[in-house]
Amino acid sequence: MAPLHSAPAGIGPAARRFGPLLLRLAAGVTVLWFLGWRVGAAPFENGLRAVTWPGVVAAVTLTVLTTVCSAWRWRVVARALGAGIDLPAAAGAYYRSLFLNSVLPGGVLGDVHRAVVHGRRAGDVALGLRAVAWERLCGQVIQAVVTAVVLLTLPSPVRPALPYVLAGIAGVAGCAALIVRGAARRGQSRLTRAARAVAADLRHGLLAAGVWPQLTLASVLVVTGHTATFVIAARVAGCTAPLGELVALLMVIQTAMVIPLSIGGWGPREGAAAWAFAAAGLGAASGLTVTTLYAVLALAAVAPGAGLLLGDAVRRLRGPRHSGQSKGPELAPQARRSTWREAERLVP
Repeated sequence: MAPLHSAPAGIGPAARRFGPLLLRLAAGVTVLWFLGWRVGAAPFENGLRAVTWPGVVAAVTLTVLTTVCSAWRWRVVARALGAGIDLPAAAGAYYRSLFLNSVLPGGVLGDVHRAVVHGRRAGDVALGLRAVAWERLCGQVIQAVVTAVVLLTLPSPVRPALPYVLAGIAGVAGCAALIVRGAARRGQSRLTRAARAVAADLRHGLLAAGVWPQLTLASVLVVTGHTATFVIAARVAGCTAPLGELVALLMVIQTAMVIPLSIGGWGPREGAAAWAFAAAGLGAASGLTVTTLYAVLALAAVAPGAGLLLGDAVRRLRGPRHSGQSKGPELAPQARRSTWREAERLVP
């Protein structure tokens, strides 16, 4: 018999590997359970019944535009860091990641897949992970700036508290910048090397004169497209709130969507929608109906990613001689070693 002290030997690594995922699942399930308990299933059913073909066509069209803009942003970041990718390949990879984010827990596994595949083809997985991480971060920062401007301009339930929230965020960001700057100047620890890499990426890449304007424009277009899709979902679901008030509410919901505690996108988005619509006097049930319809439209819009993933699987089954998979003119040969463990360590 094995010694008693050896029984839990594998619990530590398993907890480190699967613990964050289980916590995300638990958080998303808890939010959905609470909403179902408080409001019932009727708002979700109403959202499913509200799906119309014109709404699907509009969502698919807008998603094509936003996906191309997102792929453009990723291409700009990757080229600035030295891991170029052409726009068609970037758009296809982005569709794959959007679909995976829509059906898998956490909302980031599709981005991990995109980063690892690109890094393997570029011959440097760590660089591929950095490019995707910076691309997502740039998009979220610019989305936060756009959201702050909209919420300071238009009436919303969060407008009175927004100056204090922004002051707190500015203070945290300032402290983080000082820590990174100080760590980059001394020592040779892992933190120091990471701080120097961050500073180098910002100074010589993302903040270069020809880079940040493109990142800003692409991100603003992406936010505009997502907001327009939300507005379509709200109108189709029967929400008659004034457009300005509706946009402000939808920006709050989009901010909650970046929280990586969802199940295929479900969880924080529905919680924020129920709170925001209830605080605006529109009813929590109305917010849940809108987000349910939006989720269906968004899933239909990223369905091409499923087709691309299926095509990848078919090509792998046929073998490399029949794959014919395009790597784009800027991609290096695919690396041969497994890198998922490195991806799990570098991407939260």
